Amino acid sequence: MQIAKFLRGVVLTLLAAALLTGCDTVVMSPSGDIAMQQRDLLVWATILMLLVIVPVIVLTLWFAWRYRETNEDATYAPEWTHSTVLELVIWSVPLLIIIALGAMTWVGTHKLDPYRPLDRIDAQTPVPADLEPLTVEVVALDWKWLFIYPEQGIATVNELAAPVDHPIRFKITASTMMNSFFIPALAGQIYAMAGMETKLHGVINEPGVYKGFSANYSGAGYSHMKFDFHGLSEADFDAWVAKVKASDLSLDRDTYLELEVPSAKVPVMLYADVDPTLYHGILNRCVAPGTVCMEDMMYHSGMGQHGGHHGEAEAGHEGQDHHEGSHASHGEHGGHHD
Repeated sequence: MQIAKFLRGVVLTLLAAALLTGCDTVVMSPSGDIAMQQRDLLVWATILMLLVIVPVIVLTLWFAWRYRETNEDATYAPEWTHSTVLELVIWSVPLLIIIALGAMTWVGTHKLDPYRPLDRIDAQTPVPADLEPLTVEVVALDWKWLFIYPEQGIATVNELAAPVDHPIRFKITASTMMNSFFIPALAGQIYAMAGMETKLHGVINEPGVYKGFSANYSGAGYSHMKFDFHGLSEADFDAWVAKVKASDLSLDRDTYLELEVPSAKVPVMLYADVDPTLYHGILNRCVAPGTVCMEDMMYHSGMGQHGGHHGEAEAGHEGQDHHEGSHASHGEHGGHHD
């Protein structure tokens, strides 16, 4: 009776799996090289674990059948307590699998580090030495996505595009709530956090329109934080950029502050030009006029601690000169990063 119930459960599980084969399985059939490598890592890790799971399930079923109460031919050995061979198998096989999983995960984790620039377009094609990645500055707003293309001088809301077989470098932040930037066909997800910048490198290898969304709950409009990612040929990408530049909208700081107000189900918006300092202001939380940038606030805080080691008279005179010189140097350094 127990075996009949178990077999019925297995049949129902297989039936459910068959019915789900029509679902979108983009994670297992991605179109970007990074996502493909992540898929392969997942597949091989699953296979290694199944080397233990499958034999255990098979032997459990076989033991239940072989040593059932009605089978009088089965060997009955109530005094049996130990087998060296079985102990070696039971401990050595999982240990070898753990070693293989650990080595594979360590290599894959470093190779697929989202901050690591790409060294290949696909398994057969290395990145040409003279090919610069496309930079896209990503801002997670409540509840929409802002994409700034600093090299092209354009920006979009809820629409992203990039050339096929061209490395992409994403610089990611958020306005307020933490979100997670995720295009399953391209690469793994990475968090977007206010006042912080994360990075993601990826490449799309097949033309098409792919879904992107937030994978981290961030409030009432979270379920509408979706966008289309267009993988285009170089010519089609240039045409897309020209279409955006033909828009009559501009994205300056005042426009951004209006856009930043929480709103859901926002349609695609195209901005023909964008304030080149906007992303820096968003990242440092100083878009609004009169707001002190985080980097300046931290700089002045650090200078105050440094000045605390000097006497009052010395700090009042030499500290002032040092502050002015250091501030000028800091401004040059910050401009280099921008």
